[in-house]
Amino acid sequence: MRTLQQSTYEVLICADAAELAREAARRFAELADIFVNDIGRFAVALSGGSTPKAMFHILADKPFADALPWRSIFFFWGDERCVPPDHADSNYRMANETLLSKVAIPRENIFRIPAEDEDHERAAASYSETLQKFFAEQKPHFDLVFLGMGADGHTASLFPGTAALHANDRIVVANYVEKLQSWRVTLTAETINRARNIIFLVAGEDKASALKEVIEGPRNSEKYPSQLIEPFHGSLLWMVDEAAASLLK
Repeated sequence: MRTLQQSTYEVLICADAAELAREAARRFAELADIFVNDIGRFAVALSGGSTPKAMFHILADKPFADALPWRSIFFFWGDERCVPPDHADSNYRMANETLLSKVAIPRENIFRIPAEDEDHERAAASYSETLQKFFAEQKPHFDLVFLGMGADGHTASLFPGTAALHANDRIVVANYVEKLQSWRVTLTAETINRARNIIFLVAGEDKASALKEVIEGPRNSEKYPSQLIEPFHGSLLWMVDEAAASLLK
C-alpha cells in the first residue's frame, strides 16, 4: 500500500481489490468513531458496486460488527436506480443484504431513496426533503460520502453529458441516462462537495484510463464527471488498486 499526496486530495494505492475493501472498512470505522465521539452521530452516504459490497461484508463481520457504534450511525445513498427496493439492481438492496440487516442498526437510521416512485422528480424532491429535515439545513453536510467511478468517468449517477451535471442549485435530482435508457436519482455534485469526507473506491484495469484523465488530465467534467468532485471544505481521498492506478504518473 502506498500513498500519493497532492495539495487538494490524496491517492491511496492498494495491492488489489481485497486490500482496498479492507482498508475502506478500516477508514469507515475510524471516521465513525471520531464523529460519534465528537458530535454524537455519523451520517454516511453509500454507493453501489463490487468494492463497496466487499467492504459491507467486512463491516458485517468481526471485529467491526461488534465494535462499531451502530445506533449512532445513519445511512443514506449517493444515488439509486429507479427500481423497487427489492430489485436485483437496487443499491439499497445490496447494502441491506450484505450489511444493514446483519448488524444492530435501528431501522429508523436508514434513509433509502424512494426511487421506485414512477414520478422520478417527486422521488428526488422527497429525498431532498428527507436530507433537509435530518440535517436541519437547507444544504446538507454529510460526514462521509463513498463514491465509485465508472470506466466512463461517471460517479454516483452523474453521467457524461447528462443534465444533472449542471443542477448545482439542487440537492437531489432525477437524471435520465440516455446510453442506459434509464432514470436514476442522484445527489448533485454540489451536495457531495459539502461533505466533510469524500472517499472514491476504484478498482480494476478497466478504470485505469478514466482515472488517469480524471486525476491528471485537462479539465473536462462534461466528459469525466468525477472531476466535479472537489470538496468545498472537506477531504478527498482516492482509494484505488494497483490495476486502476497503472497509468498514473
